[in-house]
Amino acid sequence: MKRFGFRGALQSSHHPTQLAASGVFSIGEIYNLNVDNEYPVAFFDVDYLVIGGGGGGGGQGHANGSSGGGGAGGYRTGTATVIPGTVFTIGVGAGASGGSNGNQRGGRGTQSSLANADNSVNIISSGGGGGGGGNSGGQTGGSGGGGGFTTGGSSGNLGGYSPSEGNNGGNGRNGGPWCGGGGGGSGNSGQNAGNSGGTGGNGTASTITGTSVTRAGGGGGGGENASGGSGKNGGGNGGSNSNGGNATAGFGSGGGGAGGISDRNGGGGGAGRVFLRMNTAAYSGTTTGGPTVTVDSGLTTLDFAGNGSYTA
Repeated sequence: MKRFGFRGALQSSHHPTQLAASGVFSIGEIYNLNVDNEYPVAFFDVDYLVIGGGGGGGGQGHANGSSGGGGAGGYRTGTATVIPGTVFTIGVGAGASGGSNGNQRGGRGTQSSLANADNSVNIISSGGGGGGGGNSGGQTGGSGGGGGFTTGGSSGNLGGYSPSEGNNGGNGRNGGPWCGGGGGGSGNSGQNAGNSGGTGGNGTASTITGTSVTRAGGGGGGGENASGGSGKNGGGNGGSNSNGGNATAGFGSGGGGAGGISDRNGGGGGAGRVFLRMNTAAYSGTTTGGPTVTVDSGLTTLDFAGNGSYTA
């Protein structure tokens, strides 16, 4: 990331008037400085990571079969160049509930967002798709939910972004053992079910907090008389003739799909997260929402687990 600095400078030909030297500029002087792009403007870069809420795993209630794992929330990262006084509004998406018994599909996670007042920065990460319940398909999302048994996985990158915010869910298995597909992860697609539930897709590593952490993994698909698929990087494990596992809170990962022929519930998806990082010398200290603030090697990181704001 860039550090911080100034854009433009007063030229020697633009000597301030006596009024300007006292801190009061005439309208003409202000106009000329703006037209010439020579008024000194401080600017600095802010790195961001925005993760949507994870999708819930599918619930089970069919006489045969198992359900798909939930997809991870969308994962978007980049850098914005801002000036002091820029106000960022942060929205952190909730993870979705898992599907209940009766072949209910898991819910889609809530989107997370980062935006300023004029929308020159407007980053939205979609919620993860819910896993298919029983013999129903999953939902589309930031990453797609895995298919219930006999059905295909759903597509990721709901926002249609480039680079993609996520990947597809895996397919369920049409034939014994009847197993659900893994939910898609931000790193790759969920695994198709085989002799066990499909493994969730991998998440993506980031060092924005100063330490490498991998988030936004897919939930595992459920298994009937077979192993449930493993959730990845905070994703819930698929159930083996049991309820699906819940995703780790704050990773934006998908919940595990339910497994077996009895009524079972899918696991809940994990809430999303928003991170901002800037040069410590440029950090204003003006926040709402109570983010966790850490300083490492001259860089300050804000970790938002809930809605809030930062004024640069």
